[in-house]
Amino acid sequence: MEEDYRAPSYDYDEFFVKSLSFLPISHNYLLLLLLAFLVFLYNFLEVHFLADLLTAFRGNPVLLTYNPSSQLYHSVVSKCRILHGRFFPTPWLSSPHLQTAFLSLVAESPHVTYKRHMFYASDGGTIALDWLMSSDVKGASCTNDATRENDKAPILIVIPGLTSDSGSAYVKHLVDKMAKHGWNVVVSNHRGLGGISITSDCFYSAGWTEDLRNVIDHIHCQYPEAPLYAVGTSIGANILVKYLGEDGVNCLLAGAAAVCSPWDLLICDRFINRRLVQKLYDKVLTVGLQGYAQLHESILSRLTDWDGVKKSRSVRDFDNHATRILGKFETVDAYYRRSSCVNFVGNVSVPLLCISAMDDPVCTKEAIPWDECRANENIILAVTQHGGHLAYYEGMSADSMWWVRAVDEFFDVLQSSPLRNRRKKVEGPSLSIPLDSSIDQGPYVNVSEDGMVTAVGNIQEDFIAEGECNEDVDHIKKDEDAILHEERSDLLTEKTQSKGDLNQPLDQNLNDLAAPVRRQMNQLLRLSRNSIWLLAYIAIVTTWPLVGPALLPFLKRKFKSFIPSALSR
Repeated sequence: MEEDYRAPSYDYDEFFVKSLSFLPISHNYLLLLLLAFLVFLYNFLEVHFLADLLTAFRGNPVLLTYNPSSQLYHSVVSKCRILHGRFFPTPWLSSPHLQTAFLSLVAESPHVTYKRHMFYASDGGTIALDWLMSSDVKGASCTNDATRENDKAPILIVIPGLTSDSGSAYVKHLVDKMAKHGWNVVVSNHRGLGGISITSDCFYSAGWTEDLRNVIDHIHCQYPEAPLYAVGTSIGANILVKYLGEDGVNCLLAGAAAVCSPWDLLICDRFINRRLVQKLYDKVLTVGLQGYAQLHESILSRLTDWDGVKKSRSVRDFDNHATRILGKFETVDAYYRRSSCVNFVGNVSVPLLCISAMDDPVCTKEAIPWDECRANENIILAVTQHGGHLAYYEGMSADSMWWVRAVDEFFDVLQSSPLRNRRKKVEGPSLSIPLDSSIDQGPYVNVSEDGMVTAVGNIQEDFIAEGECNEDVDHIKKDEDAILHEERSDLLTEKTQSKGDLNQPLDQNLNDLAAPVRRQMNQLLRLSRNSIWLLAYIAIVTTWPLVGPALLPFLKRKFKSFIPSALSR
């Protein structure tokens, strides 16, 4: 006789509850507290591991924002496979805070050996330029004829973030990647960074673009046939975009990339003081600022409110006691507003790739200028769902940074496209007078992402010091002056030929520097002469009902006196 056998069914939820009942009450409380803590930590750190698990770790697509008629997108970005792919962060770094902390504290970087040159600004300031030539890198590839000649190889200028320098991990990743692909790379360290002392009363700030402008002019004079590109990170991205907007079509760069830019400093200031986790970043940055200020106490103590600097409890406090005073701003908010690059996005005239992360814990997504970037045909905005601040680690071993690969591919395609030669011919770097210069915005001590001053490691120094290499300095200055003199001479020759005066001598005074502005103003007046007469006519017609009754008796008397005198003749 056969009997049906059915496996006993268990209610696993009831079984789990009964199992917990056998544990002591104190152990149950500990388990509940542990579970609550894990849930809190998961949300506090914004971990997205479970969400990635549900999508089988496929990552999220990159959101591209651009103008529909953008030639930059159709000719360059449409060929960039990385920007049209997905970003999959390292699974055990599934949090923007873990990504950012790993970059600042744990991450390893490639071994890079720089060759240092010193650049002296006109105010006496010192800027360290750390070079890595493609010829000095093992395994460097030459992808075209231009890269085979060192003087014509494309040059990438790197503007680091807040108190970062050429020794920072993400900078080394970028420099090593680009140099191996045939690029000559130079890191323009900010004043007082890279182991260099402050040698003047000028400091740099988030809106101080004069140092970048002078460095670009200096490199252009040294390598006039090499196309110049630039990458800015964090505050360096804000400085770069602001410079691009200030110089407009007169910019000497053939292309640029801005990574994790704050865009609007005022919005970022509000954001970093909003939540508990952001306040932790604010505290770390403040401690790092105070440590940086201590390195240059001999100068800052007499230029700023030193007691306030030492007692600062936030970045805003530090800016109030140091930045505002050094930059001669009325308020901290005035400094934030005037230094934000979002005000200059519309005037960018060179190909620009902007990369931002929606979960950036320092530069909030609320500041991203979506509409402004979409309106400018020269800008491509690439936004990822995750990535943290300047981290973007990918792969199981976290040995690769996604944004470095994206920037490398973008510049490689742009370098081989006709757009790199689209920049309009300017009249010389020294003749370009930006309408919105930041000369009146004094520089200051900057802020760091990780709150620490990074030391330069593995650097071979080639200083141009006073008393040792004055001949080299004079030689460089003579080369730059010769190039600028030749460009001014060509400009004046063209101008005198058009007027039929070929014997006019070259005037080296300040009036020649303003010649392009005067020429543009004269052209504008010629084009708008009809408009001026039309405006005058409209003004007379619209004001006649008010002015007419007052002038009518006067006109009648003149008309009556005019008729007899005319008849008598």
